[in-house]
Amino acid sequence: MSHVVFGTGSVGLALIDQLAAAGEEVIAVNRSGNAEVPSRVRVVAGDAANAAFAADVTKGAAVVYQCLNPPYTQWPELFPPMQAAVLAAATAADAKLVSFENLYMYGPTDGEPLSEELPYAADTRKGSVRGKMADDLLAAHEAGTVRIAIGRASDYFGPRGRVSAMGERVFYPVLADKKAQVMGNPDLPHTYSYVPDIAAGLATLGVRDEAEGRAWHLPNPQTLTTREFVARIGDAVGTRGAVSAMPKAMLNVVGLFNGNVRELKEMLYEFEEPFIVDSSDFEATFDQHATDLDEAIAATVAWYRENPK
Repeated sequence: MSHVVFGTGSVGLALIDQLAAAGEEVIAVNRSGNAEVPSRVRVVAGDAANAAFAADVTKGAAVVYQCLNPPYTQWPELFPPMQAAVLAAATAADAKLVSFENLYMYGPTDGEPLSEELPYAADTRKGSVRGKMADDLLAAHEAGTVRIAIGRASDYFGPRGRVSAMGERVFYPVLADKKAQVMGNPDLPHTYSYVPDIAAGLATLGVRDEAEGRAWHLPNPQTLTTREFVARIGDAVGTRGAVSAMPKAMLNVVGLFNGNVRELKEMLYEFEEPFIVDSSDFEATFDQHATDLDEAIAATVAWYRENPK
């Protein structure tokens, strides 16, 4: 039986690599039908929001993974129908659905560490949508129509992880001994998740029965301040690892012309208070831990060097 992965962004591709290395039959689904995947992986082109297509591509699947990420400027409008179609497809196939999520649904916590027990208190547009989508998945599980497991991660870094707060706007400048561009207050602790650890966690949720019926925070390396994190990158490449925080006023101006930056503004709170993610429950339950931070940074630096801007 196959493992079907919807979405071939950095997390989807890392998950595909993980599953293929474990000998699983893997089908990757994206719009183009093209992706850099292991040779034995089949890539299928189609619209995940098309219920008939989603149902057809998941026939015979054992596990379906939802790693989709629509354009950020259309996120609240496009994401729910995508998930609804994938959920219906997994239900029809009698497959487990593993959904990859971020942490938008919790909203500000005044620095309290984020655990899975926190209520969904987001007052942002994207946070409210994310909370509703999670509720829809867990309601389907409670109704007994489909088996659900949810894996959540923070802002990520790692191979292929260009489009992230700890992505190409940080690693390329540090490699060139220039200041990394960061948001908010760089002297506050902020948890950053490593892409291969996210993928390994999602793969675990796909095969472990005790993962079902709830959300899990996937393993994270140690939490540093953003400034300390960037300094670790500098140590790895032999540069200063200096940061430049974009003033809020400049973010407002840039947002007038850049839709992605405009959408980021409502999420800026994550970088203006301590943002510490507790993944201890997953680690204790599955005896699976994050990659050592320096090792993860070294692997990420190597990827950026091999893939110059």
